[in-house]
Amino acid sequence: MSRTPQEQANLQLVLDMFEQVLVPLDAGAVDRFISPDYIQHHQNVEPGREALKTFLDWAKGQPGDAVQTLHRAFVDGDHVTLHYHVIRHTGDPGFAVIDLFRIEDGMIAEHWDVMQDVNPHRLNPLSPF
Repeated sequence: MSRTPQEQANLQLVLDMFEQVLVPLDAGAVDRFISPDYIQHHQNVEPGREALKTFLDWAKGQPGDAVQTLHRAFVDGDHVTLHYHVIRHTGDPGFAVIDLFRIEDGMIAEHWDVMQDVNPHRLNPLSPF
């Protein structure tokens, strides 16, 4: 399946945001990618772009060296989905994340996510990744 030029641009926007905002937890880079009218659906983060910056600053201040490893990315029109693994510190099995972003006017306008703890003693031998 091929992507339209707009879908490729939407995917690249989200991948760039992942590398420049989420991986380094850089609140200072948020304005380059996130719309001023950003709609947040994450249950533990208040609505809006400024709340996202506050959350990133909080996460960056947590002990350990968090690592985010992207496993797959999908685009469908104005929606981009990322599936990745977050490890908070050495020895942490981490959690699996699926982020869904809606793009509008060249910026990320809306975000949903689903997170699941990685169970090192899971019954299913298949990795969540």
